Amino acid sequence: MSNDYKKIKYFIYARKSQEGEEKQVQSIPDQLREDEATAKRYGIKAVDVLTEEGSAKEPNKRPIFDKMLDRIKKGEANGIICWNLNRLSRNPVDSGKLQWMLQQGLIQSILTPTREYKPSDNAIIFSVESGSANQFILDMKVGVRRGLNSKIAKGQAPILAPLGYLNTKHEVRGENYIIKDPERYELVKRAWKLMLTGDYTIPKLLKIVNDDWGLITRKGKHRGGGPVNKSTMYGIFTNIFYTGLYLYKGQIENGKHEPMITTDEFDKMQLILGKYGKPRAKTHAFAYTGDMLCGECSSAITACTKTKLVKTKNELRDYTFYYCSHRKKGTENCTQKSYIPLEDVEDMIKEELEKYTISEKFRNWALKILEEEHADEAKEREIIYKTQLNSLEVSQKELDSLITMRVRELIDDDQYTSRKKELTDKIAVMKQKVSETQSRALGWLQYTEQVFNFAHTAKTKFEDPETTLEEKKGIFTALGWNYIVKDKKLFISQCDWLERIEKKRDAVESEIGRLELENNQSPQRQNTPFGVLCPILRDRPDLNRQPPA
Repeated sequence: MSNDYKKIKYFIYARKSQEGEEKQVQSIPDQLREDEATAKRYGIKAVDVLTEEGSAKEPNKRPIFDKMLDRIKKGEANGIICWNLNRLSRNPVDSGKLQWMLQQGLIQSILTPTREYKPSDNAIIFSVESGSANQFILDMKVGVRRGLNSKIAKGQAPILAPLGYLNTKHEVRGENYIIKDPERYELVKRAWKLMLTGDYTIPKLLKIVNDDWGLITRKGKHRGGGPVNKSTMYGIFTNIFYTGLYLYKGQIENGKHEPMITTDEFDKMQLILGKYGKPRAKTHAFAYTGDMLCGECSSAITACTKTKLVKTKNELRDYTFYYCSHRKKGTENCTQKSYIPLEDVEDMIKEELEKYTISEKFRNWALKILEEEHADEAKEREIIYKTQLNSLEVSQKELDSLITMRVRELIDDDQYTSRKKELTDKIAVMKQKVSETQSRALGWLQYTEQVFNFAHTAKTKFEDPETTLEEKKGIFTALGWNYIVKDKKLFISQCDWLERIEKKRDAVESEIGRLELENNQSPQRQNTPFGVLCPILRDRPDLNRQPPA
């Protein structure tokens, strides 16, 4: 039997994972002792001894292993000695390679201290044993993931604690958490406070931390135990962990560890650091986007908010700017590249509102005349309404008679169908007219009242600090349509009624003042020129009118 082994050229292969989840597995020196003992037992002189550190969970991640298989294909060897089959593979891809090479005879023997795998063996045995190694990894992944999810749900960050904190090691497995490092916590917190003043640079603070305070990083297995370096300092000031949150697999989670700073202080630090910072994403609402267009390239006007540190007050402040988005095709040459501050945009809207702003007396007197005119119109509408109802009633009776005639067979189907369609269409039209008569005058009155109320209160409402963004947007869009921005100026196609108010406002206000001074009288249509001076009260708006294209 020993002669058979001597005919086979063997590689000795040993592997140890780097991730640390295989601490129960023997180290490489231990594996080699077992492998060499196996070779000696069978009188084998190995062609080469190959070792590597790396996980076998994924294929094509171990260059020594892959190179070994290539050398076997070239005929340098045709056998492998290893401590256990799971040293060769823990994934189905590499297991498949080994099994295929066994079946082809490229590998004549895989030898372990306890058994041998040969081409003539039942393939099921190799598949089961290599599959068990793969299943071990899958089970471990599930268990680890379950444990991590449990820790996250409890607010226990499953990460290595940054400088100023410590990972506990005395709790039950899976229940360890992060606590303050009694030696370093206060010093790191003090470093945050100094840097947040905006008076220190990283190099300047490093000198203080290392030379004056003597802060030493935590000693680990392979590193640490020395002074704080530049990258470590930047790592501290860009790590959201110090706010009580932490980043895990791209998601920000809530932790139960004691925060060192607030989230606002963290954001402030990112601004202080400039390009090294990574501010958290924020969302902003913009009142006037979606309506305004660039007057040169017709692209939408968009907005952005920039947060700046006001050093004189040591506080963060948001500044909003509106600008051409240049999103339409062929807008590369658009010259509108200015950023317009929000304050300037609102000043332009206030100027537009000022054109239509009327006094309370103007509004009240106008509504008084509107009510009187509405009363007159109501009488006319009543006469029209009765006439329309009478016509509708006649048509309905005729339709009822038509049905009776058809039942008595006084008319045939063709006559019935033709006349029924005529009457049905006529009744539908008459019903529509009756409905319009009922609503038209009331709709006109309500619309007109809204216009005068808007002209009286819009500017005051817009300037009120308590007015919401949605309300401001509503006031803005009520001014008209076709909102154009060009050369930092706002142009609006006016609503017809507001345009009439703008043209006649000064004359009406002047007449109101004259009447109050001379006669102290109300603006009755019979004895004042108020109605003549205010033709907007005489017009009837087309309530279905659409803005011009």
